[in-house]
Amino acid sequence: QVQLMESGGGLVQAGGSLRLSCSASGAIFSRNAMGWYRQAPGKERELVATSFTGGVRTYGDSVKGRFTISRDNADNTVYLQMNSLKPEDTAVYYCNFRHLSPITEYWGQGTQVTVSS
Repeated sequence: QVQLMESGGGLVQAGGSLRLSCSASGAIFSRNAMGWYRQAPGKERELVATSFTGGVRTYGDSVKGRFTISRDNADNTVYLQMNSLKPEDTAVYYCNFRHLSPITEYWGQGTQVTVSS
């Protein structure tokens, strides 16, 4: 089992910045991916950003150029720096941890991000 602890989030004005962090603990294998998804009311959960232990990072189209994901492999922690926030970024953000072989997936409880116009 893997446990995820999220921090960050909150209320910010449009154009502002926030930083999310997520730390993983438990039975962690070396090949994994950590990242963030989000879900706005009435919408499906969507990818925000993912970082793989090999160094590859992927971003959702709507956040490219504004959000940056980074990770500390020694601490099994992933960070999401969110800049130039827009009201449409308002959502519950979920930390995601995925072992790649075999594939197993874990989710954090979610943290609310609200961007006011």
